[in-house]
Amino acid sequence: MANHKSALKRIRSNESKRLRNRYQAKTTRTFIKRLKGTTDQTEAQELYKTVSSMLDRLAKKNIIHKNKAANNKSKLAKFVNSLAAA
Repeated sequence: MANHKSALKRIRSNESKRLRNRYQAKTTRTFIKRLKGTTDQTEAQELYKTVSSMLDRLAKKNIIHKNKAANNKSKLAKFVNSLAAA
């Protein structure tokens, strides 16, 4: 166990940040699943805007890697465009 006040505070703040990051990442994954489950093209485009901004925010805060965010956005854009073609 930590002995210094600053170390105790760091433990508390790290835990709250961990929970916040976990919540944001889980919410983003839920939105991605919702987007993949849609068949309506206009709804998919609206969801894509939301999901891509969420992914960018996670990458900016280093919750996920920037390349992972880019890969997800690319795959989802392909999916949304395939709905337009169908």
